[in-house]
This record gives sequence, structure tokens and C-alpha cells, in this order.
Amino acid sequence: MYLQVFSSHTIALLVLLDTTAVLGELSWKTYPINGWDAITEMDEHNRPIHTFQVCHVMEPNQNNWLRTNWIPRQAAQKIYVELRFTLRDCNSIPWVSGTCKETFNLLYFETDEPQGANAHFHPNDYAKIDTIAADESFTQTDLGDRVLRLNTEVREVGPIARKGFYLAFQDVGACIALVSVRVYYKKCPSTLRNLAAFPDTVPRVDSSSLVEVRGACVENAEERDTPRLYCGADGDWLVPLGRCVCSIGYEENDNLCIACRPGFYKAFAGNIKCSKCPPHSSSHTEGSAQCHCEKSYYRTSKDPPTMSCTRLPSSPRNLVFNINETALFLEWTPPSDTGGRKDVTYNVFCFRCGADGQACEPCNSNVRFIPRSTGLTSTSVVVQDFVVHANYTFQIEALNGVSGLGRSERQLANITVSTEQAGPSLVGVVRKDWASQTSIALSWQETEQPHAAILDYEIKYYEKEQEQLSYSSTRTKSPSVIVTGLNPSTVYVFHVRARTIAGYSSYSPKFEFATGDENSEEAADQGQVLVIVTATVGGFSLLIILTLFLLITGRCQWYIKSKIKSEDKKRTQYQNGHVPFPGLKTYIDPDTYEDPSQAVHEFAKEIDPSRIRIERVIGAGEFGEVCSGWLRIPGKKEIPVAIKTLKGGYTERQRRDFLRESSIMGQFDNPNIIRLEGVVTKSKKLSAFFSILKFHTAVLKEVSYAQQGRPVMIVVEYMENGSLDSFLRKHDGQFTVIQLVGMLRGIASGMMYLSDIGYVHRDLAARNILVDDNLVCKVSDFGLSRVLEDDPEAAYTTTGGKIPIRWTAPEAIAYRKFSSASDAWSYGIVMWEVMSYGERPYWEMSNQDVILSIEEGYRLPAPMGCPVALHQLMLLCWQKERSRRPQFNDVVSFLDKLICNPSSLLTLVEDVNSFPESPEDMPDYPLFISIGDWLDSIKMSQYKNNFIAAGYTTLDSISTMSIDDVRRIGVSLIGHQRRIVSSIQALRLQFLHVQQNGFHV
Repeated sequence: MYLQVFSSHTIALLVLLDTTAVLGELSWKTYPINGWDAITEMDEHNRPIHTFQVCHVMEPNQNNWLRTNWIPRQAAQKIYVELRFTLRDCNSIPWVSGTCKETFNLLYFETDEPQGANAHFHPNDYAKIDTIAADESFTQTDLGDRVLRLNTEVREVGPIARKGFYLAFQDVGACIALVSVRVYYKKCPSTLRNLAAFPDTVPRVDSSSLVEVRGACVENAEERDTPRLYCGADGDWLVPLGRCVCSIGYEENDNLCIACRPGFYKAFAGNIKCSKCPPHSSSHTEGSAQCHCEKSYYRTSKDPPTMSCTRLPSSPRNLVFNINETALFLEWTPPSDTGGRKDVTYNVFCFRCGADGQACEPCNSNVRFIPRSTGLTSTSVVVQDFVVHANYTFQIEALNGVSGLGRSERQLANITVSTEQAGPSLVGVVRKDWASQTSIALSWQETEQPHAAILDYEIKYYEKEQEQLSYSSTRTKSPSVIVTGLNPSTVYVFHVRARTIAGYSSYSPKFEFATGDENSEEAADQGQVLVIVTATVGGFSLLIILTLFLLITGRCQWYIKSKIKSEDKKRTQYQNGHVPFPGLKTYIDPDTYEDPSQAVHEFAKEIDPSRIRIERVIGAGEFGEVCSGWLRIPGKKEIPVAIKTLKGGYTERQRRDFLRESSIMGQFDNPNIIRLEGVVTKSKKLSAFFSILKFHTAVLKEVSYAQQGRPVMIVVEYMENGSLDSFLRKHDGQFTVIQLVGMLRGIASGMMYLSDIGYVHRDLAARNILVDDNLVCKVSDFGLSRVLEDDPEAAYTTTGGKIPIRWTAPEAIAYRKFSSASDAWSYGIVMWEVMSYGERPYWEMSNQDVILSIEEGYRLPAPMGCPVALHQLMLLCWQKERSRRPQFNDVVSFLDKLICNPSSLLTLVEDVNSFPESPEDMPDYPLFISIGDWLDSIKMSQYKNNFIAAGYTTLDSISTMSIDDVRRIGVSLIGHQRRIVSSIQALRLQFLHVQQNGFHV
């Protein structure tokens, strides 16, 4: 016996017996001896042909047996017997109609060992496999023509339990010739699938059951999911599951993992190709997991291996200062060479220098830096509580993520500052001179070394029990004051600051004093004096007021009305519990002024147009063109600005509407709010020369800035990177999560400031956020009530104008209830825009569908790569009950914690295996009937055939798809990949929600 393997694709046949391949005699046994005849002939290749023939058709009751030698079964459980034979038609043989047969029997007998040569033959030991009949038989004519009809029959036998078996052929009166016999069994051959090796496997006898086989990963590969194949009854490999992936430093090639070549690397296990080393790095050996940096270039432990090696930054540039009242502003531009990194920070070092060339010493701890002196991410810092009439030297150091790895010299920029022009010093100790039940008399020393006369003092006070919730203030020209209208037996906190023509000093430290009780004699006596003094002063004041009222003209009435409205608004804010931080002014609506131009003059600085140099047109606004240019400030360098212009032929109303935004912006002072430099309204003649520049291939038109010789402009700071939405789309995927959170933190900080002073934005969206070259985001576009009518995003009209539906809270859409809470809803949409790199909220859904979906509880799913913490903050902002939405100070605090703890941003929504917690029930995401309906709903129906061809036919089947799966089925556009994966995540969360709550889809 011998073993021969025939394989076809994944099926292997292991031959136990093949008479055509036996070179010697077969030595099969016949019973009786003269029954079957063995005939051996040679073919044209001189190979033997073994045949057995029997043809005793003339004699009745034939019982001729032919038995093979013992055949070991090897590993077979079921065997196959292939017979090739000829059989003569009985009708072609005369006089044998009663004795001739046209069939024979196939039988087998199992034994553990071969029988001896002298063993007796017992037909009863053999079990019948089948009766074999010919499909085609031959006749006498065929013999004359030498054309024999060969039949082939295959029978299967099993299960085989013993170590071997005999086959037997029983003739009962046929005329047959057995040409060849082949005995074999089937197996699933060893194979490589998904980088795993599977051994030879013999199938089970039961054709309905499969053999599960676990594979072993090939060399330099590791399991991602346990690799498995199933061996079918016919020797087929079926149902591949699991996979292996090439280890770090190896890539897949023809089902093997081969090492990366020198100059290439692979940092992560997976079936991806080796990548070329990033700039300024190289690998010199095979199988490199990362590339090593060149000399003077570095990579931090947190930098991904895909990142280029970087170096230390150069020193900051163009360091300038500006003193405003008691604050010293230091500003600089980033280094010309950031070392190839974005994580540039700055440290500020302060030294106080003596006169006459004395050595400089580090500043004492009283000098404060806002926001801080180290680890600054912006290119500016505010210095407070410095000494007036002193010289300071400030050094700015630039660092980046690899500054601690290089041994180069510190890169510093220096500037010397004199504080002669600063505001007054802090007020010193405040004393209580006396107190009554409702009054307290205070006094203090005048400030030291005032470089200008003290104009007055401001006293801020509030009850200690109600600290910082609300406060009152009063003014006095002398260093003393009597504060009246207080509550008996109550402790009050007082702060005092001075004002000169240079501005205010900082507030003094707090001082606590109590009013007297009802039993205080001093209080009673002083109370009587106070009543007399108050009555006298009140009567005199009333007389003055009546006199002025008789003399006042109608021309002043509008101003009084506007102030009354302003004070009413402030009182309303205090009553509602909303009080701005101490020192912040309350926003005053310009519409409360009877003459809006008065608001412009009060809040915006007038600029001489000769100080403006316009360079080029960068856009178009509602009222005219928007240009970039430069503003010359006396004694300082030019600063870049953006200039909004009013087109020629304007009406007076257009002029008022145009300038309205400046009267709003002029009230704001925050690093995350676009800064108003000033306006041009009064000049009768345009003295500046506006050049006509060629930009690219277009020749810019000369801008018409004047009507009847009077230019009208609004000048604001220039933001190099433009609007946030277009900036993100342009740099899709290029920022880290921390950088994106930093942008969101800046927006939230600006909105917190607006909320604190009582301003509601109404149109917060990424298109209305501007970005400078340091990625600082600033809130802009404060003309909503003016421009909403022409806003293309405002496609849904309600009473009073159009609303940007996709960004607006439900109560603002339905009832025009705008508040800081509705701004918080809009901020959640801005978060989604930032994390999706400028994707359009709600995609191609119509505005009406957006309104209905939100009302039914739908909320935008997390963008791809969005941390769970940020999506939860979005969901909080999208609470239906506006009172449950976070305030902006809570948002800023939360984002600060995330920035300080970056590990909290590592958990992504797509990695979450359980339903995320939320302060209210998770809103239902829409469930669809079929894959086609789902793709139609997200406007991705063009990929319907891709999903179906890949075997994804139900929603259950797509719920586990990853971004790699989406790419694999043929979705190549990044935006489409994001949209599909985001929707899959939403469906996955919905399925989890359904399972946990026991609902049925």
C-alpha cells in the first residue's frame, strides 16, 4: 500500500489504493479459484494494466468472490471507492436469458490486523456496500468494433472504526471486467489564511457537522481575534473567522510577515504597510519599530512615531509693551523658527532695575501675571501690581515640546519698561472712623507718588454673607467717605481704588467693617447727625435738580431716557441673580439710545483716516467691502487691522445700522472677543492714499469709501486665519485633540465674558469665530438683529426675523426666547463643528427636518475621533430644559480640567462598549428598516451596492463596522467615511439603549 495525495484548490484526496499505480502483482484472492481471472497487460508506456474478469453466464447460481489485500485506513473515518469497469448486455448473449445478470455486489470487512495467508474466507464476515450496475453496457457488435463502454461508479463507506479493511467484489452471473479500483479519503489540506496556518484536518463522517480548527499565527504575527476555520465533510475549508496581524516592524506579503526595509518603519501591529521614515529621522536595520532622529532633532515620548523629528525654537520677535491704567501689556510675535512644532509656549521673567546703572533683581511676588508667567500659549501677558515710577526688564523665553531634550542656549527676547505713565498705585490701609446702624465712615491715606492728580476714588462694597453675588459702589473726591443705606448689625466688605487721567488703579485688598446695632449710643447719635446732614444735602440736591429740570432742553431728553433704560436693565439683571464679575461693566444696548450716534461716540474711539493704510480687499460684507491693512499708532509700530467699509451712496439709516456693531464691540474687552480699534465717522476729507494693488491675477478696484467726502469705516484687529469653519476644513485632521480643546476653551472664555456682562450673542457658530496665527479663537459678528434677514443659513422665518436653525435652541426657534442658555445650545453645535473639522451640522437635512428631529429627541452623534467627555458636554448643552444647560463659567472650568488631565481625552466614543451616561435619558436615534433606508437618510445612497456586495444587508451587521471596514468596502472619500462611521456609532448606541431598556426594534 502507498499514499498519494491529489489536491484541487482547498480539497485534498489521500489515496489508499490505486490499481493503476501498482507495478507488481496485486495478489488478490479469488473464491472459488476458477471464478475471477486476473489479466495483466502493458500499455503504450510499458506500464502494467491490472484487470479482473468474470463471465460464467452459461451456468446458473454463480457466486464468485474477488477480495483485495488488507487496506490500512490511516486517518480516514469515511472512505470512497471508485470502480471503473465494463459490463456486457445479457440480451447480446444467446441462450442465457435465465442465468445472465447485469450487476455485481461491492462489500467490505473491517479488521485491526491483516488475516494470515491460510485464513479461511467467510462471506458472512462482509457487509454489503451497494449493488453496482452499469450505466452503459457493451454488445457483440462492440466487441467486433473493439469499442467498449467504460463505467465509473463511486461509493462511500463509513464510519470506519478498525485499523484497516478488505474490499470484496461478488459476481452472481454477470459478464464483467474490473479495469481499475481506487480507494481514497478526503481531508482539508494545510493552508494559510489571514496570516494564520491551519494543519491538515480530516472531516467528520456526519456531513452536517463541521470540524472547528484553530490556526496559529505565522512567524512575526500576533492574534487580533482568534483565527478559526471550519473543515467541511467534502474537505473544504469554510467560514473563516478571526485574523492575525503583522507585528511591529513587519508588513504582510503573500500571507507572510516580512521585516521592514532600512529607511522604513512600522510602529503599530496591523495589516498595514511599512512607512517611510518621517523627515529628519532614519532607520538603519530591518524590522524597525520607529525611526531615530538626526542630530539636533528630537521627538518627545508623547509624540507619535509618525511625527517628524523637531528642534528647539528660536527666540520670540517684535516684543512691545503698552501701559493701560494699572495694567502693563506685553505682546510679541512667535519665533521665526518654531522647530517644526505647534506646541510652542512662553515663559516671562521679570527684573526690577535700579537707577544709575544699578543691577537688576528678580521682581518680588507682589507682581502678578495674567493669566500666568510660565507655560503661556498665547503671545501676550498682562502684568499688574507693579511699582509706579520704576524701571523693569522683561525677558520672554520660547519653548516647545523638545526644549528639555536639547542642550542649546536659552532663546530670550528682552525689553525695558518704565512705569512713569502708569495709573496710580494701590490705595493703602482703609480705616473705619465710625459706624451707625445704617452707615459707616471710612478714610484712607492718599496714594503714594501720584504722577497726576487724583480725580476721585471709587468704593465698592457688599455684604460679607452675600459675597460677590451683588455689590454697590460710590465715589468721592476726598480720601474719605460715608457709606449710607446699610443694614444694622451686618459685616460689609469694602474695596477702594483711585482714578487719575491715566485711569484706575487696581482695587485695594478687602477690608471688613460692621454696622452698629440698635443699642449703640454712638450709632444713635451719629444716626441723628446723619439724618440732619442727609436731609440738608437732599433738600439742596432737590433744589438743584428742579432748577436743572426747568432749564433742560428737549435736546437732552433722549440722553436721560437712554440712561434710565440702561439702569433698568442693570437692575433687572441683579434681580435675576445675574451679576457680572467685579470690575466688569454691564452691557448697554445701543437701541436704548434715542440717537444711536451717541452710543458710537461713547463706546468707540474715533480714528483719523490718515493713520490707516489699506492694502487689499479680502471680502465683502453686507454694507460694503472688507479690507486688510495697517493702523499707525503714534509712538508705536503699525499693527495689522481689518477695515469694514460703507459703500458709497449710503442712506443715513444704513450709516446708523453699519455703525451699530461698533457701539456693541466697543463695550467689550476680552482676549477672546474680536477687538475694536476704532471708527472713522467725523473726517470730512479722506487724506490717506489708498493704493491699487495687484493680487494674484486680479486687479483690485479702488474702494469707494466716502459719500460726499465723508468716509465711514470700522477698524478691528486682523485675524490671519479667517473664520473657524473654513480654517478647520482647510486643515482637516491636522490638529491634536488638545489643540481642538484649546480652541473650544477660548470660545467658551469669550462667551463667559459676554454672559457675565449681560450680552446675548444669538448667532454663535463656527463661521462667526475668527482665528489668529496663534490659533487663538475670538468671538465676532455682533450684528445679528441687523443681518439675520440676509443670512443664508436662516431659512426658517418666525415673527421678528430669520433664525439660523441648525445652531439655535428650540425655545429660541419657537418663542424667540434668546438667553445665555440658548447661546450654550449654540456652543454645543460649535463644539460639534470643531470636532468634525467644519462638517455641516445635520448634514443635508432640511431645516424643517432639523426642527422636527430635535423636538423628537434626536441629537447629533459624536464625530469620528471625538472623546466621550466632549460629546457628553455637547449633550449637556443640548438639554431641552434650558435651566439644565451648563453656564459658560462651568464650561470653561470643565475644559480646563480636561486640558490639565489629557488622559481623560483618550476614551473615544467609538471605543465605548456601554451606553454613555447623561443627565437625562439618551435621546432616541432614528432606526431604519433596511440598509438602503439608512443610507438614504444620511445621503450616502451611492454606496448601497458596496454594502450589499460586502455582505452587509442588515442594521445588525453594520453595527460593528470600523473605519477600516468602511474603507475596505470602497468608501474612499474622508468626509463620506466620517459621515458613515458617525451614523454607525449613533446606531450602535441606539441598539445598546434598546437592549438595556427592553424595547424591540
